[in-house]
Parts: sequence; C-alpha cells; structure tokens
Amino acid sequence: MSSEIENRLQERDIPIETIITAIQQFKVETPSWGYGNSGTRFKVFPWPGAARNLQEKLEDAAQVQQVTGICPSVAIHIPWDTSDDWSATRTYAAELGLRLGAVNPNLFQENEYRLGSLCHHDAMIRRRAIDHMLECVEIARATGSDTVSLWLADGTNYPGQDDIRTRRHRLFEALSEVYAALGNDLRLLIEYKFFEPAFYHTDLSDWGTAYTMATKLGPQALVLVDTGHHPQATNIAQIVSLLLDEGRLGGFHFNDRKYADDDLIVGSLNPFELYLIFNELLDAGTRQPDLRIDYMIDQSHNIEPKIEAMIQSVLHIQSAHAKALLVDRPRLAAAQAAGDTLAAYRVLRDAFETDVRPLLERARVEMGLEPDPIAAFRASGYAERVARERGSAAGTSGYPGA
Repeated sequence: MSSEIENRLQERDIPIETIITAIQQFKVETPSWGYGNSGTRFKVFPWPGAARNLQEKLEDAAQVQQVTGICPSVAIHIPWDTSDDWSATRTYAAELGLRLGAVNPNLFQENEYRLGSLCHHDAMIRRRAIDHMLECVEIARATGSDTVSLWLADGTNYPGQDDIRTRRHRLFEALSEVYAALGNDLRLLIEYKFFEPAFYHTDLSDWGTAYTMATKLGPQALVLVDTGHHPQATNIAQIVSLLLDEGRLGGFHFNDRKYADDDLIVGSLNPFELYLIFNELLDAGTRQPDLRIDYMIDQSHNIEPKIEAMIQSVLHIQSAHAKALLVDRPRLAAAQAAGDTLAAYRVLRDAFETDVRPLLERARVEMGLEPDPIAAFRASGYAERVARERGSAAGTSGYPGA
C-alpha cells in the first residue's frame, strides 16, 4: 500500500478501509456481445475461442468475474442472444456466479427497419418494433433483470426524407406502450447517438432528446450515457452533472474512441475524461447515498483477445473510480469558494496522478483474488483451452459489422 495514499487519508481522518470497501462494492456489467466475434463494416477477424452462443458468452463472462470480483452481471442483446428456456439460462448463469443484466432490444438489423423502426412511417413496421420491445420486457422479467436498455438507430439520411416532428410523435406513442408494460418493477434506459447509421438526423440524437423523451414517459424512464456517442469536444462530465441534478441519469455504456464511434477499450485514449466523469458521479453520491447508476461496458473487440480486452476495460474503469475516491472534496470546495482556479484544478489533478495500483491490488487480495487480474487469467489457461475446443468459428456476437 502506498504510504502517500495512507498519509493523505489520515490527514482527512478517512480510514483506508472506507476506500477499500468502496472499491470492492463497485460493480460493472459486461456485455454478452463483447465476447463474440465482431468487426467493422469492412471485415470480421475471427478470434480463436470467441464465444459462439449465449452459454459460451456467460462462461467467458464468468472468467472476468472470477479474476476481478466486480462483474457479476451480463447484459444481453435480443435476438443476438437466444434461449428456449430463460429460466434455465438464468439458473445456469447463477451456477457460474453471474446474473443476467440489462436486456437490449435490436431494432436496426432487419430489412424492414431500413427507414426506421419505432419511428417508421408504416404502422405495421412500428407494430413489429413495439412487439419486439414488449418481448424484451417479458425476457427481463423471466431473467430476473429490472432493466430494458434501448439504443435506437432510427433517423433520416436526407432533408425531406420524413417529417422530423411526426417521427418524434410516433416514437413517443410507441414508447408509451412499452412504458406501460414496465409495471412497477422495471426501468427503461434511453440511449442516444448523434449520428450513424442515420446521417442527416437521428431521432434520439443527444442527451437532450433522450432526457425530454424520458421526462414525457415518466419516472421509470432514464437516460443512458454512452461515452462514445457524442461529437468531438463534448463535455461529457457536464452532461453527467446535469442529468444527475435532474435525477434522470440511469446508467453508462463505457468505451473510448479517437474519432467517431465507440469501439475502443474504455480509458485507453481519454483516461482523464473518464476520471472527471467519475468525479461528478462520486460527488453526487456523497449528497445522494441511495443514488443508483448502472455501470456497463459497451465495446466491440475486433482485433483484441475478447476476454482479456474485457478485463483490461474493467481495470481502467476501476482505476478512474479509485482515483475519484481520493479527491479531497473539502479542499476542492474551499478552493472553489475562494475563486482559486489553479488550486481547485490541482486538487483534481493530484488525485488523478496518484498511482492507485497498490490500492486496487490490496482490495483484490482482501477479496481473495490475485492482485493482477490479467496475469491470473493468462495463468489459468482458459483462453488456450477454449481456442482448442471452439476453434475460430464463424459465429459472431451480432455487433454491427459482424
């Protein structure tokens, strides 16, 4: 354990055990589609041993949970993930030490959805899309999940292709039916993306469109922020702060990007931005102890080893979270009140530049885990075994481009 960290905490009368406990209690949901083969619009490069079905995806996810201890749930995507008996699948996940998490509808890969799904001008196609979402609500109940998470690809490519306001009304009408089916036990997370596959306008394009739709629907509809779904230079920490203040932030899809999409490992390019997001989240948590935010990974590992890439993602998230836990909030508030710009910045920078690896290693050891999850996974021989057993099959996760 770094004496620097311990000394800082002692000065603030914070027991090191408090930080350790917060690290151990933090949870991240991994996506089923991150364990299968995927690719770009140009090519899918099969990975030896990549999961070919939901059972294998769960088995791989169990490896991530085994070495990290903080990934007990797995998001599923319908119909990429299929089961003839969801109760049995739920039981199998439990035997692996997992539970099934958010249920994600797919409203973008059918030919009928070429011009949209919930926003389509054809009422028959809208009906098909609504029925699929209602199916996902029932799957959520069958799997023990309490969350349906919607990313909607609907939009237009050309001015005049469709009436934007009319499409919004169609969307609200469709989601109102889905919302009514949630009952009192489920939530609807509404994601957004400013472009692609629609290139002129997207029906849920930014946090504002998602927020207004959630507000119109009711309190069980919340906004999901995907860190890769914004124009360049967007201040995501500010969006997080606003949604927290309005009580409408439901969760995250974590990833990273260099240009325009979200297929890179979270924190691999913008670790300071990730840290600043966690700073806002933890600051809100000190004021709202019962605040619930779902932390989920949403990445397509196209050229990386699937399981190891997922573990690396978890480590980056853990690092940003741990650094945010170390922010000296009283000192930060004092600098802000004094109008001391650089002093306030240095408080945040000091925590960000702290080496939290010894802290994370201690937290893992106290959980009965190996201190280095990557080394533990590589030493297990699991990747080599499934590569021999599964080969490089053509099965995919279903992720776009796959």
